[in-house]
Amino acid sequence: MVKEQINNERLINMLQAGIVGLPNVGKSTLFNALTASGKAEAANYPFCTIEPNRGIVIIPDERLEIISNIIKPKAITPTAIEFCDIAGLVKGASKGEGLGNRFLANIREVDAIIHIVRCFEDPNIVHVSEEPDPLNDIETINLELALADLATIEKRKERIIKNIKAREKSAVLENKVLDKLTGILNEGKPFSVDIFEKEEKPFVENLHLLTVKPVIYVTNVSEDNITGEDNPYVEQVREYAKTHNSEVAVVSAQLEAELISLGKEGAKEYLQESGIEDTGAEKMIKKVYELLNLRTFFTAGEPEVRAWTIEAGTKAPQAAGKIHTDMEKGFIRAEVTAYEDFVACGSYATAREKGVTRLEGKDYVIQDGDIIHVRFAV
Repeated sequence: MVKEQINNERLINMLQAGIVGLPNVGKSTLFNALTASGKAEAANYPFCTIEPNRGIVIIPDERLEIISNIIKPKAITPTAIEFCDIAGLVKGASKGEGLGNRFLANIREVDAIIHIVRCFEDPNIVHVSEEPDPLNDIETINLELALADLATIEKRKERIIKNIKAREKSAVLENKVLDKLTGILNEGKPFSVDIFEKEEKPFVENLHLLTVKPVIYVTNVSEDNITGEDNPYVEQVREYAKTHNSEVAVVSAQLEAELISLGKEGAKEYLQESGIEDTGAEKMIKKVYELLNLRTFFTAGEPEVRAWTIEAGTKAPQAAGKIHTDMEKGFIRAEVTAYEDFVACGSYATAREKGVTRLEGKDYVIQDGDIIHVRFAV
């Protein structure tokens, strides 16, 4: 049996997604299901998570297995994202309530936010507002993130005030950007770095604001409502997301946790009997991947078939650098075969014979699913 592995070198620069939300909305339960670790305490009281739990989650990709069935490698290495279970935020977090400053700092480190929203009723599970109110819950978190960003902006203005008074060009431009950000945050408008001019963007990016991070709203539903159909709470979140440039995923954290307890084969059998192709967690993971505008390419040989993560638009030399820095430095050409062509041909030899394998140079943009072999000189 071929062993799937995540090597330590993969952890370097791995993208992170932070799971956030109010206390008792299912964050730790979902985290445990995603990572199949069970290491995050899930309890019926606020702040059962203090330090963020971290776990590596494999990106589901059936192409990796199909390529491996052709190549028959000694090892398979999937691509992955690090998930971080951040303790529940509460109203006043930006002012330190509920250990808020600490938690906000944890959110600042991640690349994307997975915002868990409780969309089920259960009198046995405490809700900080007594009963579920998805929109109010979302606004509570978003307000705290905005207030924290406003504080960051104010501190930055204080640091450059002397430079502004001296009319230094850079400081004057930065102050203009800070004022623009203040206005946007005070109005509560969703925004991205793309609304700023090219020369303004570096100032925004250097602030590491919480409110510009891409967000997926995950509606945590009950086990008997896994699709979220006819759930008014889920519909409220979907409508909200439409006007806030966000995505929505429907997940039953409790069901995901129970599937883990069944084991891989047991869970697969249960899903087949229930007519479910992908679990809510798998769909959510794929959405995170899409949200971060990521793509996957493969390297495939007898020692190993491996998936690699890159941002959309990455050119061949930079993709090669993900494999090894020497490959980027000494890049000559990339031998590229599209996934569909490789599978149709059934081997490298046939792919070359049919002319579907091609040589690409430094300006080639790697496409999702490309299988590449890099030619380089040290």
